[in-house]
This record gives sequence, C-alpha cells and structure tokens, in this order.
Amino acid sequence: MSLLSSSSGLAVLRNRNLAFYLSSRFLGTLAVQMQSVAVGWQVYQITGSLFDLGLIGLAQFAPFLVLILWAGHVADRHDRRKIIVLCMLTQLLVSALLLAFTASGSKVVWPVFAVLVLFGSARAFMMPASQAVLRNLVPDKDFGQAVALGSSTFHVAVITGPVLGGLLYVFGPTTVYMVSAGLLLIATVLMASTKSAPQVRSTAPASWHTLLEGLRFVRSRPIVLGAISLDLFAVLFGGATALLPAYAHDVLHAGPTALGWLRTAPGAGAALCSILLAFVPLRRHVGAWMFGGVAVFGLATLTLGWTSDFTVALVALFLLGAGDMVSVYVRHLLVQYETPDEIRGRVSAVNAVFIGASNELGEFESGVTAGWFGLTRAILLGGAATLVVSGVWALLFPVLSKMDRFPHHKEEAKKA
Repeated sequence: MSLLSSSSGLAVLRNRNLAFYLSSRFLGTLAVQMQSVAVGWQVYQITGSLFDLGLIGLAQFAPFLVLILWAGHVADRHDRRKIIVLCMLTQLLVSALLLAFTASGSKVVWPVFAVLVLFGSARAFMMPASQAVLRNLVPDKDFGQAVALGSSTFHVAVITGPVLGGLLYVFGPTTVYMVSAGLLLIATVLMASTKSAPQVRSTAPASWHTLLEGLRFVRSRPIVLGAISLDLFAVLFGGATALLPAYAHDVLHAGPTALGWLRTAPGAGAALCSILLAFVPLRRHVGAWMFGGVAVFGLATLTLGWTSDFTVALVALFLLGAGDMVSVYVRHLLVQYETPDEIRGRVSAVNAVFIGASNELGEFESGVTAGWFGLTRAILLGGAATLVVSGVWALLFPVLSKMDRFPHHKEEAKKA
C-alpha cells in the first residue's frame, strides 16, 4: 500500500493557529486526566465504596448522553472556537470547586458528583465543537497531518496525565486540583488566541428536525455510516482493556505496577502510530487500511486472551492501540471530508455518541461476558467477534472496504 511522501515532516506546525490549538488541547487533556485520578482516589478514600467509583463515571457520562445532540446543533450555529473557550472555563471552574470541596474537609461526596455533572455537560458541548473546528484551522492539504498530530498529542496526554496525577497526589488532592486549574487556565488562553477561518453556520431554528440532521446525514452516506458503525461494534465487542485489572492479577499473577504498564501500552501504540501517520499520511487504499486496523485490533485481542506471558501481553496491547489508531484516523478523515461545514458539528456529535457508546457499553459487555464465560474466554470471544464484525462490514459496505482515496484526494487527483 502506497503512502503519501512526507518531506515536510512537522512543517504543518508552522501554522500558528494549529500549534495553539494542539497545545491547548494537550494541556487541557493533561489536566483532566490528572484530575480524574485525584477524584477517584479521593472518593474511594472517603467512602471505600466501589459503587461510588462507578457513580463517578455515570455522573460524567449521563449529561454527555443527554446533551450531545443539542451540543452539535450549537456547534453549527455559533463560533466553535468560542464554545471551546467557554467549555474550558467551565472545566477550570470544576477544578476550583473540587479544590474548595477538598479544603472544606467534607466527608460527604455528593457535591463531587454534582460538580462532575457540570464537567460532563461541558464535555458534551466541547467534543463536537473541538472535532469540527479543526477543519476551520488548517488548509485541506494539511488536514490529514493535523488529525494525526492531534491524535498523537491527545494520546501522549492520556498516557502521562494519570502518571503525573498519581505522583502529585502524594502531596494531596489539593495539589492536583491546583496544578490542573493552572494548566486549564493556560489552555484557555491558548485557545482564545487562535483564529479560525469563517465557518458556514446553520441558520435553521432549533427543533427536533434540525437536532437530528446529523443522524439523517450519517444514515444517507454509506461511507460515513459504515465507518462510524464499524468502530462502534468493533470496540463494543473488543473492550478487553476494561478487564485488565483482573487479567493482571488472575492470569499474569502480577501486581499494580504491571497493571500500570498494561494500561499504558495501548495508548503508547496509538501515540506512536499517530506520529508515524503525521509524517506519512495514508494516501491510497484507505478502506483496506481501515479494515486492516480493525483486524489487527481483533488479532491483538485474541493474542491477549491466549497468552499468560507479560511481554507478549504488553506487545499485544501495543499493537491493539496501533490498529485502533489506524481505524480512528481513517474514520475521522472520512467523516470530516464527507460532511458539509454547516452540519459538521451535528455529525461530529453523532460520531461522539457512537464513540462514547462503544467505550461505555464495551466495558459493560466485557464484564458481563467475563462473568458468564470466564476471563480469558471473554477476551477470546471479544477478539473473534471483532474479526467477524470486520468481515461482515466489508460485505455490507463494499463502497467503504474498496475505497481507494479519501474524497478530497480524489478531487486533487482529477485536477492533477
């Protein structure tokens, strides 16, 4: 498979607005990841309840699910850059409220859940705006590299954030919340300093018809529907990473240090793969690359279920993350290239719903199947199901599996 020659390397970062955007997103993600570690530890120290740890995730996901379609509509009617700035300011307020809660010495945790509902609401509005605004920051010729760089910086923040949060928690949750607030303040200033190209804004009034425009568009485009639904079902059945604590303890007979390495491996694979894609973006046979990434994801999951060797498991998880990154990269470019600017926010919101559902439901599905069939059998079944989904989707969406070029690249080829 041929790749686009990349003599320019990271020259795309000469774009001031893209550099500010990526820096802002990196610092914001780093702060959120650090904060999530502190919240989990703090709540568990206060209550000692595993159920309360589950409520942390629910408090953030419930408002996201309720608001996400409305958030997509807002992203199409208003300045996406300003929406992101407001969401970051809200996240900064969340850090300040958590800091105040800690300083109060309260042993009642419901205020924490209330604050996390506010955070989940901000995340709902930020996600579609953040995905859609990238097309307004860079020229079409640089968009592929911008997506890859955005993914790599995001995954680096996801990898390092929990580690830094854990280290800073030695000095107490107050320290973590203060540092997170400082990072979010810098991220907000950087995002406010960016300038995006004028977006094509929707002028239709808010209604169920306009809110569901993104869903109708996805349904009407087999390429977009196939790409989004492939990711949904592949991750839904292949969510073995949720079982890693039990896998490390029961299969590898290892401790928390080994679990930390296992949790880091998928992110490391995704980060390195995205860096590679920034230098050599995919140019041809993009459909085959996407399905190949899903197949690698499934095979890596099967290997994880088969092995009891720590090194093999680590490599399998690394490849799992890399395969998933290829699929995510192709899907994101397809969705953005195929979507008109005036509905890009609403389509990005639909994409966000699929991503959130696959992650949340995938963890639930893995837990249920592990309870029914056992840990290793559940992982093996998940890997096999992912491969089956890949094969079935290749038959259901031949226009996707046989796609040679991205839509934008087809237009470039015709002009050449």
